[in-house]
Amino acid sequence: MEGQDPNRAMTPLNFIHRFEPGASASTLLLLHGTGGNEHDLVPLAAQLAPGANLLSPRGRVLENGAPRFFRRLAMGVFDETDLKAQAADLARFVRDAAQRYGLDAQRVYALGYSNGANMAAALMLLYPEVLAGAVLLRPMLPLEVEPLPDLSGKAAFLAAGTHDPWSPTARVQALADYLKKAGAEVQLRWQAGGHPLYAEELAAAQEWLAAHLQ
Repeated sequence: MEGQDPNRAMTPLNFIHRFEPGASASTLLLLHGTGGNEHDLVPLAAQLAPGANLLSPRGRVLENGAPRFFRRLAMGVFDETDLKAQAADLARFVRDAAQRYGLDAQRVYALGYSNGANMAAALMLLYPEVLAGAVLLRPMLPLEVEPLPDLSGKAAFLAAGTHDPWSPTARVQALADYLKKAGAEVQLRWQAGGHPLYAEELAAAQEWLAAHLQ
């Protein structure tokens, strides 16, 4: 399947990616964290949403050799110009991949971790037509947009750590509030812990996906 060979330099869809077809009509867009790649979240996604199509691009920005989905200037300080440019390219990739692989473009949900979760949140805010919803693991508000998009009919599950130095609680709450204000159905789950993920919150994410994916 195109994009599954990690030795290929660049696919015609402009993102090195992995695609795993499933039996479901829904697709999970997998967005890895800093230093990850297109393979990192596939096992987790297969566990959380068995049967879903899996579309997993690799971030194209390098930070000291580590792939990311957009540049940051310092810890928690994002390059918003680059974020917007990368989000536009990723939105285009999702649309083109849906056509290439025969996916239902109305049933694409993101599953993102850390930097990938922030990119997924940016997609919801900047290109709301691309995603039906998202599972955001260790996210925070990546940018502010005016006017707010209309996210009515969309949903998001946020899993955050109460002692996460990479995703401060105030910016996590700001993202939840932003999405709610835009009309999305939001579930925010706090975990006593830091940036790593815990079994209990992954179980909650699995339950959320089972309720939203068809």
